[in-house]
Amino acid sequence: MAKKAAYTLTALIALFAVTQTGCFWVASQGPYLGVASLPIPGSPYFQKVQEDYQWISERDDKSPILGPLVPGGPDVALDVPSDDEVMRALERARPVQGGSPMLWERRRDGVRIVKEKIADYIDPPRVYPLIGPAQLHHAHYKCTVYFSETTNVGWPVPYSYTDEDAVEVIYIDHNHLHMVGNVDTGVGSNY
Repeated sequence: MAKKAAYTLTALIALFAVTQTGCFWVASQGPYLGVASLPIPGSPYFQKVQEDYQWISERDDKSPILGPLVPGGPDVALDVPSDDEVMRALERARPVQGGSPMLWERRRDGVRIVKEKIADYIDPPRVYPLIGPAQLHHAHYKCTVYFSETTNVGWPVPYSYTDEDAVEVIYIDHNHLHMVGNVDTGVGSNY
């Protein structure tokens, strides 16, 4: 009889220890929330949509109007496309994202980007609405992207294909405005 009581007491102490250390699901979850306590999976698509929206709003929605071109100053475009900009343009032209895992996937490895300026010219001054007199500065770039592309197909017959010498050419235009003449920026005005 003493052995049975000792086993019962040991089992109660073990049960108490397990429930108080956070190892038991009742003690670690806190209050019961019902269906609201279940995790809801989110698609990476919606995160990518938000990232693209932020990238576009930072890059395109806030384009500055540069100061006037001065004699003897630089009149060539200095803003070469970034690697991120080239890869985003390549993704729009030939998407890799959006494949179905285990059914069809594509990836790019060993990416090398070569950027060449093919045109750089400035239009004559004209008056733009809401801006005033300005000159449009054009810069055209040819970006050649070298990479190896691997395509994995998982159904109906699983196979993998690797193109070691894949090449894509992307043309990117950078246009911006330069103010013309004696420009009053409003800084330091007394009215």
